[in-house]
Amino acid sequence: MTSTGPAAERSRWLALVVLCAGMLMVILDGTIVNVALPAIQDDLGFSQSSLAWVVNAYLIPFGGLLLLAGRLGDLLGRRSVFLAGLGVFTGASLLCGLAQSQEVLIGARFIQGAGGALASAVILGMIVTMFTEPRERATAIGVYSFVASAGASIGLLAGGVLTQGISWHWIFFVNLPIGIGTALLALRLIAPDRGIGLRQGADLLGAVLVTGGLMLGVYTIVGAAEHGWASARTLGLGAVAVALLAAFVVRQARARTPLMPLRILRSRNVSGANLVQVLMVAGLFGMFFLGVLYMQRVLGYDAIETGLAFLPVALLIGALSLAVTPRLTLRFGERPVLLVGLALAIAGLALFARVPEQASYAVDILPSMLLLGGGAGLSFPSLMNLAMSGATPADAGLVSGLVNTSLQVGGALGLAVLATLSASRTEDLVAEGESTASALTGGYALAFIVAAALVGVALLIAATVLRPRDRASEQEARQEAPSLRSAEGG
Repeated sequence: MTSTGPAAERSRWLALVVLCAGMLMVILDGTIVNVALPAIQDDLGFSQSSLAWVVNAYLIPFGGLLLLAGRLGDLLGRRSVFLAGLGVFTGASLLCGLAQSQEVLIGARFIQGAGGALASAVILGMIVTMFTEPRERATAIGVYSFVASAGASIGLLAGGVLTQGISWHWIFFVNLPIGIGTALLALRLIAPDRGIGLRQGADLLGAVLVTGGLMLGVYTIVGAAEHGWASARTLGLGAVAVALLAAFVVRQARARTPLMPLRILRSRNVSGANLVQVLMVAGLFGMFFLGVLYMQRVLGYDAIETGLAFLPVALLIGALSLAVTPRLTLRFGERPVLLVGLALAIAGLALFARVPEQASYAVDILPSMLLLGGGAGLSFPSLMNLAMSGATPADAGLVSGLVNTSLQVGGALGLAVLATLSASRTEDLVAEGESTASALTGGYALAFIVAAALVGVALLIAATVLRPRDRASEQEARQEAPSLRSAEGG
Protein backbone atom coordinates (compact mmCIF):
# COMPACT_ATOMS: atom_id res chain seq x y z
CA MET A 1 0.00 0.00 0.00
CA THR A 2 1.60 3.26 -1.05
CA SER A 3 1.18 6.55 0.74
CA THR A 4 0.63 8.85 -2.23
CA GLY A 5 -2.34 9.58 -4.45
CA PRO A 6 -6.05 9.99 -3.70
CA ALA A 7 -6.81 6.36 -4.55
CA ALA A 8 -4.31 5.12 -1.97
CA GLU A 9 -5.67 7.53 0.65
CA ARG A 10 -9.23 6.40 -0.02
CA SER A 11 -8.12 2.77 0.20
CA ARG A 12 -6.57 3.36 3.64
CA TRP A 13 -9.76 4.87 5.04
CA LEU A 14 -11.85 2.09 3.52
CA ALA A 15 -9.48 -0.40 5.13
CA LEU A 16 -10.15 1.35 8.47
CA VAL A 17 -13.89 0.82 7.95
CA VAL A 18 -13.27 -2.88 7.27
CA LEU A 19 -11.15 -3.28 10.41
CA CYS A 20 -13.75 -1.49 12.52
CA ALA A 21 -16.51 -3.67 11.06
CA GLY A 22 -14.59 -6.70 12.28
CA MET A 23 -14.11 -5.09 15.70
CA LEU A 24 -17.78 -4.15 15.93
CA MET A 25 -18.83 -7.74 15.24
CA VAL A 26 -16.63 -8.99 18.07
CA ILE A 27 -17.64 -6.23 20.51
CA LEU A 28 -21.35 -6.67 19.78
CA ASP A 29 -21.09 -10.34 20.62
CA GLY A 30 -19.91 -9.47 24.09
CA THR A 31 -23.17 -7.71 25.03
CA ILE A 32 -25.75 -8.90 22.51
CA VAL A 33 -25.80 -12.27 24.27
CA ASN A 34 -26.63 -10.74 27.67
CA VAL A 35 -30.06 -9.58 26.51
CA ALA A 36 -30.83 -13.03 25.07
CA LEU A 37 -29.82 -15.05 28.15
CA PRO A 38 -33.39 -15.52 29.50
CA ALA A 39 -34.56 -16.83 26.11
CA ILE A 40 -31.54 -19.15 25.83
CA GLN A 41 -32.21 -20.44 29.36
CA ASP A 42 -35.85 -21.21 28.59
CA ASP A 43 -35.05 -22.91 25.28
CA LEU A 44 -32.07 -25.07 26.28
CA GLY A 45 -32.93 -25.65 29.93
CA PHE A 46 -29.92 -23.99 31.58
CA SER A 47 -29.93 -23.67 35.36
CA GLN A 48 -29.21 -20.22 36.76
CA SER A 49 -25.63 -21.17 37.65
CA SER A 50 -24.85 -22.99 34.39
CA LEU A 51 -26.30 -20.11 32.34
CA ALA A 52 -23.27 -18.00 33.27
CA TRP A 53 -21.13 -20.34 31.14
CA VAL A 54 -22.77 -18.99 27.99
CA VAL A 55 -20.87 -15.79 28.78
CA ASN A 56 -17.85 -17.24 30.58
CA ALA A 57 -17.04 -19.78 27.85
CA TYR A 58 -16.49 -16.79 25.55
CA LEU A 59 -14.70 -14.50 28.00
CA ILE A 60 -12.06 -16.98 29.18
CA PRO A 61 -10.38 -17.76 25.82
CA PHE A 62 -10.99 -14.22 24.58
CA GLY A 63 -9.24 -12.56 27.52
CA GLY A 64 -6.58 -15.25 27.73
CA LEU A 65 -5.47 -15.26 24.09
CA LEU A 66 -5.40 -11.54 23.27
CA LEU A 67 -1.78 -10.92 24.20
CA LEU A 68 -0.52 -14.02 22.36
CA ALA A 69 -2.71 -13.22 19.34
CA GLY A 70 -1.32 -9.69 19.16
CA ARG A 71 2.24 -10.99 19.19
CA LEU A 72 1.43 -13.61 16.53
CA GLY A 73 0.32 -10.72 14.34
CA ASP A 74 3.77 -9.15 14.66
CA LEU A 75 5.51 -12.44 13.93
CA LEU A 76 3.32 -13.90 11.17
CA GLY A 77 1.66 -10.81 9.68
CA ARG A 78 -1.30 -8.95 11.16
CA ARG A 79 -3.60 -9.33 8.14
CA SER A 80 -3.15 -13.11 8.20
CA VAL A 81 -3.99 -13.33 11.91
CA PHE A 82 -6.97 -10.98 11.45
CA LEU A 83 -8.37 -13.12 8.61
CA ALA A 84 -7.80 -16.35 10.55
CA GLY A 85 -9.65 -14.88 13.51
CA LEU A 86 -12.57 -13.79 11.33
CA GLY A 87 -12.81 -17.29 9.90
CA VAL A 88 -12.81 -19.00 13.29
CA PHE A 89 -15.24 -16.47 14.78
CA THR A 90 -17.69 -16.68 11.87
CA GLY A 91 -17.63 -20.49 11.77
CA ALA A 92 -18.18 -20.68 15.53
CA SER A 93 -21.08 -18.21 15.24
CA LEU A 94 -22.79 -20.62 12.84
CA LEU A 95 -22.34 -23.45 15.37
CA CYS A 96 -23.75 -21.24 18.15
CA GLY A 97 -26.82 -20.39 16.07
CA LEU A 98 -27.45 -24.04 15.21
CA ALA A 99 -26.93 -25.27 18.80
CA GLN A 100 -29.75 -27.35 20.23
CA SER A 101 -28.00 -28.39 23.43
CA GLN A 102 -26.15 -26.72 26.28
CA GLU A 103 -22.90 -28.56 25.53
CA VAL A 104 -22.78 -27.55 21.85
CA LEU A 105 -23.52 -23.90 22.63
CA ILE A 106 -20.88 -23.65 25.36
CA GLY A 107 -18.26 -25.41 23.21
CA ALA A 108 -19.01 -23.18 20.23
CA ARG A 109 -18.82 -20.09 22.45
CA PHE A 110 -15.32 -21.15 23.57
CA ILE A 111 -14.19 -21.41 19.94
CA GLN A 112 -15.89 -18.10 19.17
CA GLY A 113 -13.93 -16.44 21.98
CA ALA A 114 -10.65 -17.73 20.53
CA GLY A 115 -11.57 -16.40 17.08
CA GLY A 116 -12.59 -13.06 18.54
CA ALA A 117 -9.20 -12.75 20.27
CA LEU A 118 -7.29 -13.48 17.04
CA ALA A 119 -9.31 -10.97 15.03
CA SER A 120 -9.49 -8.09 17.51
CA ALA A 121 -6.00 -8.27 19.03
CA VAL A 122 -4.23 -7.00 15.89
CA ILE A 123 -6.71 -4.34 14.73
CA LEU A 124 -5.35 -1.41 16.71
CA GLY A 125 -1.80 -2.36 15.70
CA MET A 126 -2.82 -2.35 12.03
CA ILE A 127 -4.42 1.08 12.45
CA VAL A 128 -1.36 2.75 14.00
CA THR A 129 0.92 1.37 11.28
CA MET A 130 -1.43 2.53 8.51
CA PHE A 131 -1.93 6.03 9.98
CA THR A 132 1.33 7.54 11.24
CA GLU A 133 0.59 11.27 10.75
CA PRO A 134 -0.73 12.63 14.12
CA ARG A 135 -3.94 14.21 12.78
CA GLU A 136 -4.86 11.13 10.73
CA ARG A 137 -3.96 8.77 13.55
CA ALA A 138 -6.09 10.74 16.03
CA THR A 139 -9.07 10.54 13.68
CA ALA A 140 -8.54 6.84 12.95
CA ILE A 141 -8.21 5.96 16.64
CA GLY A 142 -11.33 8.07 17.29
CA VAL A 143 -13.27 5.88 14.86
CA TYR A 144 -11.85 2.73 16.47
CA SER A 145 -12.62 4.00 19.98
CA PHE A 146 -16.21 4.76 19.02
CA VAL A 147 -16.69 1.21 17.77
CA ALA A 148 -14.93 -0.34 20.77
CA SER A 149 -16.78 1.68 23.42
CA ALA A 150 -20.19 2.31 21.86
CA GLY A 151 -20.51 -1.23 20.52
CA ALA A 152 -21.66 -2.41 23.94
CA SER A 153 -24.64 -0.03 23.90
CA ILE A 154 -25.50 -0.96 20.32
CA GLY A 155 -25.33 -4.64 21.28
CA LEU A 156 -27.97 -4.19 23.95
CA LEU A 157 -30.42 -2.72 21.45
CA ALA A 158 -29.57 -5.19 18.67
CA GLY A 159 -29.90 -8.12 21.05
CA GLY A 160 -33.32 -7.00 22.17
CA VAL A 161 -34.60 -6.48 18.61
CA LEU A 162 -33.31 -9.83 17.31
CA THR A 163 -34.37 -11.85 20.34
CA GLN A 164 -37.87 -10.40 20.56
CA GLY A 165 -38.40 -10.03 16.82
CA ILE A 166 -37.08 -13.41 15.60
CA SER A 167 -35.28 -15.71 18.08
CA TRP A 168 -32.08 -15.89 20.10
CA HIS A 169 -30.43 -18.00 17.37
CA TRP A 170 -30.26 -14.89 15.16
CA ILE A 171 -27.94 -13.02 17.50
CA PHE A 172 -25.33 -15.49 16.19
CA PHE A 173 -26.55 -15.92 12.60
CA VAL A 174 -26.25 -12.16 12.02
CA ASN A 175 -22.45 -12.57 12.31
CA LEU A 176 -22.28 -14.73 9.16
CA PRO A 177 -22.83 -12.06 6.46
CA ILE A 178 -20.81 -9.53 8.46
CA GLY A 179 -17.89 -11.89 8.94
CA ILE A 180 -17.82 -13.11 5.34
CA GLY A 181 -18.19 -9.61 3.91
CA THR A 182 -15.48 -8.22 6.19
CA ALA A 183 -13.06 -10.99 5.21
CA LEU A 184 -13.63 -10.48 1.47
CA LEU A 185 -13.14 -6.72 1.76
CA ALA A 186 -10.06 -7.18 3.93
CA LEU A 187 -8.47 -9.36 1.25
CA ARG A 188 -9.04 -6.58 -1.26
CA LEU A 189 -8.31 -3.44 0.75
CA ILE A 190 -5.67 -4.41 3.33
CA ALA A 191 -2.22 -5.04 1.88
CA PRO A 192 -0.39 -8.17 3.07
CA ASP A 193 2.26 -7.42 5.66
CA ARG A 194 5.34 -9.49 6.33
CA GLY A 195 5.80 -10.32 10.00
CA ILE A 196 9.19 -10.13 11.63
CA GLY A 197 9.30 -13.94 11.70
CA LEU A 198 8.86 -16.59 14.38
CA ARG A 199 12.59 -16.53 15.13
CA GLN A 200 12.14 -13.04 16.59
CA GLY A 201 9.71 -14.18 19.27
CA ALA A 202 8.90 -17.88 19.05
CA ASP A 203 8.96 -18.33 22.83
CA LEU A 204 6.75 -21.40 23.27
CA LEU A 205 7.20 -21.58 27.04
CA GLY A 206 6.38 -17.89 27.38
CA ALA A 207 3.25 -18.36 25.26
CA VAL A 208 2.07 -21.23 27.48
CA LEU A 209 2.74 -19.27 30.67
CA VAL A 210 1.00 -16.04 29.64
CA THR A 211 -1.99 -17.74 28.01
CA GLY A 212 -2.44 -20.13 30.93
CA GLY A 213 -2.06 -17.33 33.47
CA LEU A 214 -4.53 -15.01 31.74
CA MET A 215 -7.13 -17.72 31.09
CA LEU A 216 -6.92 -18.93 34.69
CA GLY A 217 -7.06 -15.34 35.92
CA VAL A 218 -10.22 -14.56 33.94
CA TYR A 219 -11.75 -17.90 35.04
CA THR A 220 -11.02 -17.03 38.67
CA ILE A 221 -12.50 -13.55 38.37
CA VAL A 222 -15.73 -14.60 36.65
CA GLY A 223 -16.23 -17.37 39.24
CA ALA A 224 -15.51 -15.18 42.26
CA ALA A 225 -19.05 -13.78 42.36
CA GLU A 226 -20.46 -17.29 42.84
CA HIS A 227 -17.80 -18.81 45.11
CA GLY A 228 -16.78 -15.71 47.08
CA TRP A 229 -13.64 -13.59 46.91
CA ALA A 230 -12.25 -15.04 50.16
CA SER A 231 -13.01 -18.68 49.29
CA ALA A 232 -10.19 -21.23 49.10
CA ARG A 233 -11.06 -21.81 45.44
CA THR A 234 -10.76 -18.13 44.46
CA LEU A 235 -7.61 -17.51 46.49
CA GLY A 236 -5.95 -20.74 45.32
CA LEU A 237 -6.68 -20.27 41.62
CA GLY A 238 -5.81 -16.59 41.84
CA ALA A 239 -2.44 -17.42 43.39
CA VAL A 240 -1.69 -19.92 40.62
CA ALA A 241 -2.65 -17.36 37.95
CA VAL A 242 -0.39 -14.72 39.52
CA ALA A 243 2.45 -17.27 39.76
CA LEU A 244 2.11 -18.15 36.07
CA LEU A 245 2.18 -14.49 35.04
CA ALA A 246 5.15 -13.82 37.31
CA ALA A 247 6.97 -16.78 35.75
CA PHE A 248 6.15 -15.30 32.34
CA VAL A 249 7.76 -11.99 33.27
CA VAL A 250 10.88 -13.79 34.54
CA ARG A 251 10.99 -15.83 31.36
CA GLN A 252 10.73 -12.70 29.19
CA ALA A 253 13.62 -11.08 31.05
CA ARG A 254 15.85 -14.09 30.29
CA ALA A 255 14.65 -15.36 26.91
CA ARG A 256 16.87 -14.66 23.90
CA THR A 257 13.79 -14.03 21.71
CA PRO A 258 11.06 -13.00 24.20
CA LEU A 259 7.40 -13.15 23.28
CA MET A 260 6.91 -9.75 24.95
CA PRO A 261 10.00 -7.54 25.21
CA LEU A 262 9.78 -5.98 28.66
CA ARG A 263 10.99 -2.63 27.32
CA ILE A 264 7.38 -2.02 26.25
CA LEU A 265 6.24 -1.88 29.88
CA ARG A 266 8.99 0.57 30.81
CA SER A 267 7.06 3.32 29.04
CA ARG A 268 5.07 5.21 31.67
CA ASN A 269 2.37 6.04 29.14
CA VAL A 270 1.96 2.45 27.93
CA SER A 271 1.90 0.81 31.36
CA GLY A 272 0.03 3.70 32.98
CA ALA A 273 -2.61 3.90 30.24
CA ASN A 274 -3.29 0.16 30.51
CA LEU A 275 -3.67 0.42 34.29
CA VAL A 276 -6.02 3.38 33.89
CA GLN A 277 -8.02 1.39 31.36
CA VAL A 278 -8.39 -1.60 33.71
CA LEU A 279 -9.90 0.63 36.41
CA MET A 280 -12.00 2.79 34.08
CA VAL A 281 -13.48 -0.18 32.24
CA ALA A 282 -14.08 -1.99 35.55
CA GLY A 283 -16.28 0.88 36.65
CA LEU A 284 -18.06 1.51 33.36
CA PHE A 285 -18.61 -2.11 32.26
CA GLY A 286 -19.94 -3.16 35.66
CA MET A 287 -22.27 -0.15 35.61
CA PHE A 288 -23.60 -1.09 32.17
CA PHE A 289 -24.38 -4.64 33.27
CA LEU A 290 -26.00 -3.66 36.57
CA GLY A 291 -27.74 -0.69 34.95
CA VAL A 292 -29.45 -3.13 32.59
CA LEU A 293 -30.57 -5.24 35.57
CA TYR A 294 -31.85 -2.15 37.39
CA MET A 295 -33.94 -1.07 34.42
CA GLN A 296 -35.36 -4.55 33.85
CA ARG A 297 -35.83 -5.82 37.42
CA VAL A 298 -36.80 -2.57 39.16
CA LEU A 299 -38.28 -0.34 36.45
CA GLY A 300 -39.76 -3.17 34.37
CA TYR A 301 -38.16 -2.21 31.03
CA ASP A 302 -38.15 -4.84 28.30
CA ALA A 303 -35.05 -5.64 26.21
CA ILE A 304 -35.72 -3.02 23.52
CA GLU A 305 -36.58 -0.29 26.03
CA THR A 306 -33.35 -1.04 27.88
CA GLY A 307 -31.33 -0.76 24.68
CA LEU A 308 -32.99 2.56 23.84
CA ALA A 309 -32.28 3.85 27.33
CA PHE A 310 -28.55 3.39 26.75
CA LEU A 311 -28.64 4.77 23.21
CA PRO A 312 -27.68 8.35 24.24
CA VAL A 313 -24.39 6.93 25.55
CA ALA A 314 -23.57 5.42 22.15
CA LEU A 315 -24.61 8.56 20.27
CA LEU A 316 -22.49 10.85 22.46
CA ILE A 317 -19.48 8.54 22.25
CA GLY A 318 -19.85 8.57 18.47
CA ALA A 319 -20.19 12.34 18.20
CA LEU A 320 -17.18 13.00 20.42
CA SER A 321 -14.90 10.18 19.23
CA LEU A 322 -15.42 10.90 15.55
CA ALA A 323 -15.48 14.71 15.46
CA VAL A 324 -14.47 16.40 18.72
CA THR A 325 -11.92 14.36 20.69
CA PRO A 326 -9.34 14.04 17.85
CA ARG A 327 -9.25 17.84 17.53
CA LEU A 328 -9.04 18.36 21.27
CA THR A 329 -6.17 15.89 21.66
CA LEU A 330 -4.21 17.57 18.86
CA ARG A 331 -4.67 20.99 20.45
CA PHE A 332 -4.36 20.21 24.17
CA GLY A 333 -2.78 16.73 24.26
CA GLU A 334 -4.27 13.38 25.24
CA ARG A 335 -3.66 13.63 28.99
CA PRO A 336 -5.76 16.77 29.71
CA VAL A 337 -8.62 15.47 27.56
CA LEU A 338 -8.47 12.11 29.35
CA LEU A 339 -8.62 13.80 32.77
CA VAL A 340 -11.74 15.76 31.81
CA GLY A 341 -13.35 12.61 30.39
CA LEU A 342 -12.67 10.61 33.56
CA ALA A 343 -14.10 13.43 35.69
CA LEU A 344 -17.32 13.40 33.64
CA ALA A 345 -17.57 9.63 33.97
CA ILE A 346 -17.18 9.87 37.75
CA ALA A 347 -19.96 12.48 37.88
CA GLY A 348 -22.22 10.27 35.76
CA LEU A 349 -21.66 7.21 37.97
CA ALA A 350 -22.17 9.20 41.17
CA LEU A 351 -25.41 10.64 39.79
CA PHE A 352 -26.58 7.18 38.69
CA ALA A 353 -26.05 5.95 42.26
CA ARG A 354 -28.94 8.21 43.32
CA VAL A 355 -31.58 6.60 41.07
CA PRO A 356 -34.79 5.93 43.04
CA GLU A 357 -37.05 2.88 43.05
CA GLN A 358 -39.64 4.76 40.98
CA ALA A 359 -37.48 6.58 38.46
CA SER A 360 -38.35 8.93 35.63
CA TYR A 361 -36.04 8.31 32.68
CA ALA A 362 -35.79 11.97 31.64
CA VAL A 363 -35.16 13.26 35.18
CA ASP A 364 -33.28 10.45 36.95
CA ILE A 365 -31.46 8.46 34.24
CA LEU A 366 -30.87 10.57 31.13
CA PRO A 367 -28.53 13.11 32.83
CA SER A 368 -26.30 10.22 33.96
CA MET A 369 -26.31 8.75 30.45
CA LEU A 370 -25.21 12.09 28.98
CA LEU A 371 -22.36 12.44 31.47
CA LEU A 372 -21.24 8.84 30.93
CA GLY A 373 -21.40 9.18 27.15
CA GLY A 374 -19.42 12.42 27.28
CA GLY A 375 -16.85 10.94 29.64
CA ALA A 376 -16.35 7.79 27.56
CA GLY A 377 -16.27 9.75 24.30
CA LEU A 378 -13.40 11.89 25.61
CA SER A 379 -11.56 9.18 27.55
CA PHE A 380 -11.33 6.18 25.23
CA PRO A 381 -9.69 7.83 22.19
CA SER A 382 -7.23 9.70 24.42
CA LEU A 383 -6.38 6.53 26.31
CA MET A 384 -5.90 4.50 23.11
CA ASN A 385 -3.47 7.09 21.76
CA LEU A 386 -1.46 7.06 24.98
CA ALA A 387 -1.47 3.27 25.25
CA MET A 388 -0.19 2.88 21.68
CA SER A 389 2.40 5.66 22.02
CA GLY A 390 5.23 3.22 22.67
CA ALA A 391 4.45 0.90 19.77
CA THR A 392 7.04 0.41 17.04
CA PRO A 393 6.23 -1.18 13.66
CA ALA A 394 7.76 -4.44 14.92
CA ASP A 395 5.59 -4.72 18.06
CA ALA A 396 2.40 -2.78 17.26
CA GLY A 397 0.39 -6.01 17.36
CA LEU A 398 1.73 -6.91 20.80
CA VAL A 399 0.91 -3.48 22.23
CA SER A 400 -2.53 -3.71 20.59
CA GLY A 401 -3.04 -7.11 22.24
CA LEU A 402 -1.96 -5.65 25.57
CA VAL A 403 -4.50 -2.82 25.27
CA ASN A 404 -7.27 -5.29 24.48
CA THR A 405 -6.19 -7.58 27.31
CA SER A 406 -6.38 -4.79 29.89
CA LEU A 407 -9.82 -3.88 28.54
CA GLN A 408 -11.14 -7.44 28.93
CA VAL A 409 -9.54 -8.02 32.34
CA GLY A 410 -10.95 -4.70 33.55
CA GLY A 411 -14.43 -5.61 32.33
CA ALA A 412 -14.38 -9.06 33.93
CA LEU A 413 -12.93 -7.75 37.19
CA GLY A 414 -15.40 -4.87 37.43
CA LEU A 415 -18.39 -7.06 36.70
CA ALA A 416 -17.37 -9.67 39.28
CA VAL A 417 -16.60 -7.14 42.04
CA LEU A 418 -19.64 -4.92 41.49
CA ALA A 419 -22.06 -7.84 41.05
CA THR A 420 -20.80 -9.41 44.30
CA LEU A 421 -21.13 -6.17 46.27
CA SER A 422 -24.56 -5.46 44.80
CA ALA A 423 -25.89 -8.95 45.60
CA SER A 424 -24.51 -8.85 49.15
CA ARG A 425 -26.04 -5.43 49.84
CA THR A 426 -29.39 -6.53 48.41
CA GLU A 427 -29.44 -9.63 50.66
CA ASP A 428 -28.71 -7.47 53.71
CA LEU A 429 -31.53 -5.06 52.87
CA VAL A 430 -34.00 -7.91 52.32
CA ALA A 431 -33.02 -9.34 55.72
CA GLU A 432 -33.75 -5.92 57.23
CA GLY A 433 -37.29 -6.05 55.83
CA GLU A 434 -36.93 -3.94 52.69
CA SER A 435 -39.10 -4.78 49.67
CA THR A 436 -37.44 -6.62 46.78
CA ALA A 437 -37.46 -3.56 44.52
CA SER A 438 -36.06 -1.33 47.26
CA ALA A 439 -33.38 -3.85 48.18
CA LEU A 440 -32.33 -4.27 44.55
CA THR A 441 -32.13 -0.50 44.13
CA GLY A 442 -29.98 -0.20 47.24
CA GLY A 443 -27.65 -2.94 46.00
CA TYR A 444 -27.23 -1.35 42.61
CA ALA A 445 -26.66 2.08 44.20
CA LEU A 446 -23.73 0.72 46.24
CA ALA A 447 -22.24 -0.84 43.11
CA PHE A 448 -22.49 2.47 41.23
CA ILE A 449 -20.72 4.29 44.08
CA VAL A 450 -17.89 1.74 44.02
CA ALA A 451 -17.74 2.07 40.22
CA ALA A 452 -17.30 5.84 40.62
CA ALA A 453 -14.50 5.18 43.15
CA LEU A 454 -12.71 2.86 40.69
CA VAL A 455 -12.79 5.54 37.99
CA GLY A 456 -11.64 8.01 40.63
CA VAL A 457 -8.51 5.92 41.22
CA ALA A 458 -8.03 5.81 37.44
CA LEU A 459 -8.19 9.62 37.40
CA LEU A 460 -5.55 9.82 40.15
CA ILE A 461 -3.20 7.48 38.25
CA ALA A 462 -3.75 9.38 34.99
CA ALA A 463 -2.89 12.66 36.72
CA THR A 464 0.28 11.37 38.41
CA VAL A 465 1.72 8.67 36.11
CA LEU A 466 0.91 9.66 32.54
CA ARG A 467 3.06 12.19 30.72
CA PRO A 468 2.41 14.46 27.71
CA ARG A 469 3.23 12.83 24.37
CA ASP A 470 6.63 13.45 22.77
CA ARG A 471 5.78 15.07 19.44
CA ALA A 472 9.34 14.57 18.20
CA SER A 473 8.74 10.83 18.06
CA GLU A 474 5.65 11.44 15.95
CA GLN A 475 7.72 13.47 13.49
CA GLU A 476 10.13 10.54 13.31
CA ALA A 477 7.24 8.17 12.67
CA ARG A 478 6.02 10.34 9.79
CA GLN A 479 9.44 10.22 8.22
CA GLU A 480 9.48 6.42 8.50
CA ALA A 481 5.95 6.02 7.16
CA PRO A 482 6.69 5.85 3.40
CA SER A 483 9.31 3.14 3.74
CA LEU A 484 7.15 1.23 6.21
CA ARG A 485 4.10 1.21 3.96
CA SER A 486 6.25 0.28 0.97
CA ALA A 487 7.64 -2.68 2.91
CA GLU A 488 4.15 -3.75 3.98
CA GLY A 489 2.93 -3.59 0.41
CA GLY A 490 5.65 -6.01 -0.57
